Amino acid sequence: MSAVKRKPRQPVAGRKRLDIRDVAHHARVSIATVSRTINRVPTVDQELAKRVWKAIEELNYFPNTQARALVSGRSHLMGLLISEITNPFFPELIQGFEEIAVKNGYEILIGSTSYDLERMDTCIRRMLERNVDGVAVMTFGIEEPLLEEFASRNIPMVFVDSGPPSPLVSALVVNYRHGIREGVQHLAALGHRHLGFISGPLQQRSCQLRKAAFLDCCAEIGLKPLDAWLVEGDHTLEGGMRAMERLLAAKEHPTAVMCSNDMTAIGALRVLSHKGMNVPEDLSIIGFDDIHLAEFVHPPLTTVRMSRTDLARAAFEALRSHIEKPDQPALPSRYPVTTRLTVRQSTSYPPGVSISNGKRTVTRKRKTAAK
Repeated sequence: MSAVKRKPRQPVAGRKRLDIRDVAHHARVSIATVSRTINRVPTVDQELAKRVWKAIEELNYFPNTQARALVSGRSHLMGLLISEITNPFFPELIQGFEEIAVKNGYEILIGSTSYDLERMDTCIRRMLERNVDGVAVMTFGIEEPLLEEFASRNIPMVFVDSGPPSPLVSALVVNYRHGIREGVQHLAALGHRHLGFISGPLQQRSCQLRKAAFLDCCAEIGLKPLDAWLVEGDHTLEGGMRAMERLLAAKEHPTAVMCSNDMTAIGALRVLSHKGMNVPEDLSIIGFDDIHLAEFVHPPLTTVRMSRTDLARAAFEALRSHIEKPDQPALPSRYPVTTRLTVRQSTSYPPGVSISNGKRTVTRKRKTAAK
């Protein structure tokens, strides 16, 4: 693979400190035209704007973002609050959000809350100090008094699932039910009738919605999971391991388990492996999120996909609408995000059942966890 060729830079010792006047001179335009071009004012003549951007590239000029903010009254900076940087879902979300933001002339400021109120407060105050134009809140459990800091300054916000009622607040409405319904029906079509569910922390609305969707979809096809098969986790690997241990300690085991996120499912896979149980022969597993790692665990994980690209794009567009079109009436307050099942190798027929010539037959006794 050939190395990427980069434009040679001037030696540091001889490099002149460029400013907007140098760009204007090089592009043969006024300083005001350069300023409006850099700040992406839409009324700038397109031909002049092309000359300005060409001059910026040829001079290797980096606009002063603080000066831009003073001129335009906007920082061109968006805040992104996430729950936990160690969960692969969030780095993938950050990457998608940053890509679309940079393409549209914005930078992002990331804050990882780790579900800690003091850390949330620090993240929020840092964003206020940097004068962010808007904030995408991709975390849960933020206290309303903290969010009032943004609201009192008329800073637009976008939330997952729901947010406080305000003209400057939008919600990304995830259709959890669609993907979970596909998962439940996939298991039912394979012959499973004993389904379990490991939720995330149930004080979070998204976790409540995922569990409710699972129970509703089971009821649609006449299934009612035992209470012992409904276990609360915490969306971490370790939480998935503890939850699976609890499921296996029950007097009866489900034949398939859906998990509220992929990290939980991967933790569950680890416990089953340690117990000498095979997935999917002894127990089928379905995750949720479809993180990149899900395709590379053993066995590759069947999971409900929630596109980080779609989530990031919807969050960005919601904020940009408020930032760049503040006077536009009736801005959308809800942005739909869909989900769908991705079938891999962690789901199969129930233990002791196989299909031959279209007929279901019992082939062996079910294997239980080693004590």
